[in-house]
Amino acid sequence: MASVLVVEDDQFVRSALIRHLTEASHTVRSVGTALEALREVAHVRYDVVILDLGLPDLDGAEALKMLRGITDVPVIIATARDDESEIVRLLNDGADDYLTKPFSVEHLSARMAAVLRRARGSAGAEPPSRVLRVGGLRVDPLRRQAELDGVQLDLTRREFDLLAFLAGRPGVVVARKELLAEVWQQSYGDDQTIDVHLSWLRRKLGETAARPRYLHTLRGVGVKLEPPR
Repeated sequence: MASVLVVEDDQFVRSALIRHLTEASHTVRSVGTALEALREVAHVRYDVVILDLGLPDLDGAEALKMLRGITDVPVIIATARDDESEIVRLLNDGADDYLTKPFSVEHLSARMAAVLRRARGSAGAEPPSRVLRVGGLRVDPLRRQAELDGVQLDLTRREFDLLAFLAGRPGVVVARKELLAEVWQQSYGDDQTIDVHLSWLRRKLGETAARPRYLHTLRGVGVKLEPPR
């Protein structure tokens, strides 16, 4: 079972989440503000954080950025906001998943299980020992470092996993289903998740979907990484 931090200021929602997660044999700690959450993750190692956006002291989106500055703990956003552009921005800023309120406890359990499988799968997998080179890209899976033309890339955990997976198969078209299974550790999911991370990775590689250099999308087929021609 998991160690869970619930960041929620609504006492009714907070109590319901604590009760459900405890009944599911998880260890639960809850706080009502962003600053309390930051103090918690700075001193305690959690398996997953459930983060509300409407916090009294700091908007949850800003709290997410601050969390990502000090920890790579998986974060599930719990929000009443359903604006697509904001959801995309949250994923770009490091959220692992999101739930739109109101949601059922069964839905939360399923999302938590998927996030934890991905996190534990990534941690338990044995990374390639060799440094991967594709054109001016240099990817070191053991050190989890990537460089482009000698300049280190500032990648999130998921961006690095995606780049390393594709760099290990240069020139090979990888289906989206395979990316979900190998990088996200799930058998099904929303293509938007892949698109968001590919878009953000492209930006850091200095390219766009319209003018690709390394990352090439084949509509209806998949994605490949190859050196510029």
